Amino acid sequence: MPSFDWKGRGRGGQSQEGVLVADSRAAAIATLRRQQVRVTSLRQKGRQIPFLPRLPRRIGIKSVAVFTRQFSVMLDAGLPLVQCLEILGDQQENRKFAEIIQQIRSDVESGQTLADSMGKHPTAFDNLYTSMVAAGEAGGILDIILQRLSTYLEKLHKLHSQIRSAMIYPVTVLTIAVVVVWIILWKVIPVFTQLFAGLGGELPWLTRTVVKASNLVGTFWWLVPILFIGISSAVRAYYRTHRGRRVIDGLLLRLPVVGMLIRKIAVSRFCRTLGTLVSSGVPILDGLEITARTSGNAIIEDAVMAVRKSVEEGKTLSAPLAETKVFPPMVVQMVNVGEQTGALDQMLSKIADFYEDEVDTAVEGLLKLMEPIMIVILGGIIGVIVTAMYLPLYTILGKIS
Repeated sequence: MPSFDWKGRGRGGQSQEGVLVADSRAAAIATLRRQQVRVTSLRQKGRQIPFLPRLPRRIGIKSVAVFTRQFSVMLDAGLPLVQCLEILGDQQENRKFAEIIQQIRSDVESGQTLADSMGKHPTAFDNLYTSMVAAGEAGGILDIILQRLSTYLEKLHKLHSQIRSAMIYPVTVLTIAVVVVWIILWKVIPVFTQLFAGLGGELPWLTRTVVKASNLVGTFWWLVPILFIGISSAVRAYYRTHRGRRVIDGLLLRLPVVGMLIRKIAVSRFCRTLGTLVSSGVPILDGLEITARTSGNAIIEDAVMAVRKSVEEGKTLSAPLAETKVFPPMVVQMVNVGEQTGALDQMLSKIADFYEDEVDTAVEGLLKLMEPIMIVILGGIIGVIVTAMYLPLYTILGKIS
């Protein structure tokens, strides 16, 4: 196997370097990541492979869902595991994903389990995926587990698509509004300013305010993108902290209309994820921990981890769910019924189906609500600017008459 000279930084930020023997570049990177080393350079036989200090790009949910569905069909048809991976890797259009699949095939051929091989590639297969695959391998029902995983991923992709669809309209309208206002302040208002200067007299307060804004845009236009980038970077940096993530996620949950939509999405994801894990044979404690990490909201994550701690102490699942005050009473009651009847996974799936329908309705209502709001905002901004420009003309015409 080839040798790699590597340099990187450890968990505490200290510089490290050394020599590593691995069968491929991807395997060397995976080994160093498991040792909590952030690679900055990797050399093989005189070749230097630079690494940018950024997070690796994840494989899309849709690609993983299609791969999982095809994988389950092939296994159900009786094809050997290695042959399935070879076929899927050859037909994969995403080059990066194809390399990952071929690396998994190589690891499985060398004797590693499928779950361990997939665990080396977190950009494609997260903890939930590898945990369910491990449960499927242990129980000899890998094809059934992959079918459940593909269904879960397809529903998750649908949910993400709904969220993106809901954001397209307001983002587009706000972008157009900003561009229009910017052009008016930058090019149109200076023409009126020269006209007002020639007429003389004192301008109304609203007109003076708009003229000052126009002068600010014309003189310090370069400051606007700097402020935007600076504020965005500061918010992202604050969100990466433990406290910042909880403050921002808590504020999002308390928003009037959007907060309710976020809560429904979180509940739907919680029920779908936990139900899929439980039905696949993953222990409830492991399932709660994985569900907490994939919740997408720090407040929901803390609530689920509190529930896990209570379950670990011997309590039922429904009682600590009610104590968190995060999950709706209907969810708590249905979970309680599922525990009493021994059909918790089926009950969680029914709750997820219900809340996914609720998300569909909420997204449609949000879009209908946003249309008039965006029109009023855009019309109000343009109306204020037009009024400010015509007020001096009305004053002059009144004096003349």
